[in-house]
Amino acid sequence: MPRTIIILSVFLIIIASCRGPKIPRPRGYFRIELPDAEYRSYDEKEQPYRFEHSPFSVVLPDDELNAEPHWINVKYPRFNCILHGTYRPVSGNIDDIMEDSRKLVYKHTVKADAIEESYYDDAENKVYGVMYSLKGNAATPLQFMLTDSVHHTFRGSLYFYSRPNADSLAPVARYIEKDVEHLIETFRWRK
Repeated sequence: MPRTIIILSVFLIIIASCRGPKIPRPRGYFRIELPDAEYRSYDEKEQPYRFEHSPFSVVLPDDELNAEPHWINVKYPRFNCILHGTYRPVSGNIDDIMEDSRKLVYKHTVKADAIEESYYDDAENKVYGVMYSLKGNAATPLQFMLTDSVHHTFRGSLYFYSRPNADSLAPVARYIEKDVEHLIETFRWRK
């Protein structure tokens, strides 16, 4: 008899808990805890530039087969992304370098919903540039180009090691965009 009461009780609980309208739930994403912004100096003597970057990133030389001197990668292991940095010296070809950079950004118009340009002008330190924020599911949410217009150019492109999904990557992309803005503001050329 006690066994029958237990089975009947469990059965009644199951029936009572299955009532109510079925409500579709929106798709959600994991909450990402972002650290407070802090910065440290990247000042390697062999590089023709220096800047400040997040301590949550690691600056490494680019070891790809086709990498040129002074190319770097700023890796964010915690966020599974990388900022590729490429340096090119200027020798009367600044217009070509700038146009190549612009073309590389605008190749992403196939997937990007919009491309916002932000200009940077630091005449005192001779650092001029443009930052491109790509909206939508583009492969890269952020690119930038810096120059002194005479001797140096430096280009950066941010890539995530995951499928581009602007909704789920938005908090991290915004966080890294602030880091890149700080990198640009603290960027200096060596004489």
